[in-house]
Amino acid sequence: MRLTRNGVNDEDIDTRTYQVVRNDEEQYSIWPADRDLPPGWQSEGTTGTKDECLARISAVWTDMRPRSLRLGMAGTAESGGAT
Repeated sequence: MRLTRNGVNDEDIDTRTYQVVRNDEEQYSIWPADRDLPPGWQSEGTTGTKDECLARISAVWTDMRPRSLRLGMAGTAESGGAT
């Protein structure tokens, strides 16, 4: 085992490339770039280190509610709350 300057084991450093993915509900995640995407997820277009991808998600995913809930709530607000 070899430690880096900051005391981290070299084997623990994640050197994989990730991609930012999004589902139909506009929820975000990261996925290894060299693996096929799971069903229901599409590439958002950003690739990079884990930290870079997580930073991108933090910048674009500001409303954690699923898309269907946001649309439903917007419809309720527009109709004055009537069902």
